[in-house]
This record gives sequence, C-alpha cells and structure tokens, in this order.
Amino acid sequence: MKRANWFQLSPDGAKALGGVHQFVTHGTQLPGQLIHLVFLRVSQINGCAHCIDLHTRDLIKEGMSVDKLVLVPVWHEAEYLFSEQERAALAWAEEVTRVSETHASDEAYAAASAVFEQRDLVDLTIAIAAMNAFNRMGISFRLPPAAKA
Repeated sequence: MKRANWFQLSPDGAKALGGVHQFVTHGTQLPGQLIHLVFLRVSQINGCAHCIDLHTRDLIKEGMSVDKLVLVPVWHEAEYLFSEQERAALAWAEEVTRVSETHASDEAYAAASAVFEQRDLVDLTIAIAAMNAFNRMGISFRLPPAAKA
C-alpha cells in the first residue's frame, strides 16, 4: 500500500525535523563521521531501510572502509576497528534508542560521560533522538531506500 508523503503533507513538520538535523550535522563540535555512524546504528536497531541506505552511503563518502562499515551491527565483537569515542557513541546510541528497556542507566551515562564532555554528550543525545524520530517517520510512511537491484 502506498503511504502518504509526509514531506509534502506537513512541510512545516519536515522543516522542524530538518532544523534539528541541521543543528546536529553543522552546529555541534561532533565529527561528521561520528554523527553518521550513530545515525546508521540507530537506524539499524530501528530497521529503517531508507536511513540505513542513506547513512551507509554517507559513511562511504566520508571515507569509512567497507570492512569497518559491515561490522557496525556487531561492533562489540570488532571493537579494535572503532576508536574509544566511536565505541562510547555507539554504546550510548544503543542505550538511548532502547530506552524503554535500558532506562538510560547510570552505568551507561557514566561510561559515555567518561569519553564525552557534557555539552558533546547532550548534542550526541540530540542526534540520537533526532534519528529515532526520522526512523519513525521513514518506517511509518515507507520512505524507500535509494538502492537499486
């Protein structure tokens, strides 16, 4: 079933979410590759095909190796490929995305705080929240991936 085009039907809503995305990608001190890595991991957890496709392509454009990229879903088993900051961001992204299960535990917060300055951790959390919102829109309205057979 074809679903509504949420960008067309709610341009102000799309613009509002776009503003958060703009802030996260251009208004923070977080490295671009780290943001896209978090966007990818959140999208993998949520199962958003459009966002997985988009952020995989973004990471390739930014120079991430395919070897590293394919191991993002199992980064715990390939920690040596990821920097300390990437590991902390991925762990926090999983914690916040699964907040109904984890309740953003004190242990996870302490671990993330050990690697990120407080402002950066807030901005990272905004990035995670934004991607969760985009995933819910993409999945709900079946935004197609760009990939071709």
